[in-house]
Amino acid sequence: MSERRLRTVGLLGGGVIGSGWAARFVLNGVDVRLHDPAPNALEQVQQQLENARRAYRRLTRISLPPEGRLSVAESVADAVRGVELVQESAPERLELKQQLLADASRTAAPETLICSSTSGLRPSLLQADMDRPERFVVAHPFNPVYMLPLVELCGGERTAPETLTRAADIYRRLGMHPLLVRKEVDGFIANRLQEAMWREALWLVHDDLATVQEVDDAIRYSFGLRRAIMGPFRFAGGGSGIRRFMQQWAPTLKWPWSKLTNVPELTNAFLDKLAKQADDRGETLTTLQIEQQRDDCYVALLQGLRSQGYGAGETLALWEQGLRDTSFQVDDGCGPLRMPPAQMPSDWLDSNGHVNESRYLQLCSEATGTLERYVGVNSEYRSKCGAFYTVETHLFHLGELRAGDRAQVLTQVLGAEDKRLHVFHVLIREADEKPVAMAEQMLIHVDATTRRSAPVRGEVRERLLKLAERHAKLPRPERVGASIRQR
Repeated sequence: MSERRLRTVGLLGGGVIGSGWAARFVLNGVDVRLHDPAPNALEQVQQQLENARRAYRRLTRISLPPEGRLSVAESVADAVRGVELVQESAPERLELKQQLLADASRTAAPETLICSSTSGLRPSLLQADMDRPERFVVAHPFNPVYMLPLVELCGGERTAPETLTRAADIYRRLGMHPLLVRKEVDGFIANRLQEAMWREALWLVHDDLATVQEVDDAIRYSFGLRRAIMGPFRFAGGGSGIRRFMQQWAPTLKWPWSKLTNVPELTNAFLDKLAKQADDRGETLTTLQIEQQRDDCYVALLQGLRSQGYGAGETLALWEQGLRDTSFQVDDGCGPLRMPPAQMPSDWLDSNGHVNESRYLQLCSEATGTLERYVGVNSEYRSKCGAFYTVETHLFHLGELRAGDRAQVLTQVLGAEDKRLHVFHVLIREADEKPVAMAEQMLIHVDATTRRSAPVRGEVRERLLKLAERHAKLPRPERVGASIRQR
């Protein structure tokens, strides 16, 4: 992972899309060189970066890599010289994009991947004036780029197949879901679907069949939520399911239920109607408040989807797993294992304003999981050999954690036998060695095939015994084996 990690990006354009890209790159540890002649470009990028930091603190408690550096480049050449990836996010004007991409291609190293964030321009047109056009690909994201995982990849007539493969690998490592567009087409895939719905929404308001609010409600309370989990072609029963669906509903495609690709004329009267209905909602939130409220909803939706292993939630889980595997060092060579610090989010609080006790257990459980990964219990080991299951936990409350506190778990292995693992966790506030909680756990190793207790195997056993031997030299925690005390 570290050898192939993206290190530096040249970002051409710092508008809504460009600043979203900057946030995703920087928070994934990638240095960004921004070139945008607009006087407020850096300010907009920094605001989006702050929005992304806020969202990511709620999105995941896995430690992110050290942030990449954000710097301003005075020219296209300065932005792209020596970088591994160029991400062009200029306004949607063909001539402007062609010029920027051509300029970038003449300065960037021959192996540099050059990508455009265009919403719908065909890549063959964009790469027309480039040097080495075989390394160019459209990488079309969705706003906000730092939150939504889809990136549509589309190559032009002169794009090399390996360029698409390389681009997909890069964006996947940034926590995104690459979708390959098989053939060049204006608007690619998602925007063609999105625009068809947008045209119909305009007609519904234009013809006084619905208001702006009613159209929005029709989507966000029904298929808007559903489409986050399943697309239009996912049916129970696979092919037979879709056949039954088409037999039942295909005749309705001939009914006049929509305007299809017709779009109403955007007269002043119609624009006034749209504006008035939007104003009638009575919203008083600022743009920043709306953006943060939107991000909070995305966080909640993505975390909910992650818990079920669906769609974008699965992408989030894979990204977090990559962060777990590469972003921390848990062994200082002699003491207990130190897990990465995690910041306490506001939705972890109980009615007293303190972190709920279930979250203490969750932190300890995550520390146990990190210990397992440290000794080599990965997905392959689980499928072939087995895994540890908790059979008993004792939690001791010694202090309080509040929202915003950064907490760290120190883990000591008290005993490692053939089938049993005995561990002790100490939860501390960062920069404060006084414990706020402790937990003692007993785990049993369960065989993957028989589902019964069985000895630990192979290298995992060797590493675990070695760690237990080293931890045996540490002082034994005072509360080991303690029961509830009555005073």
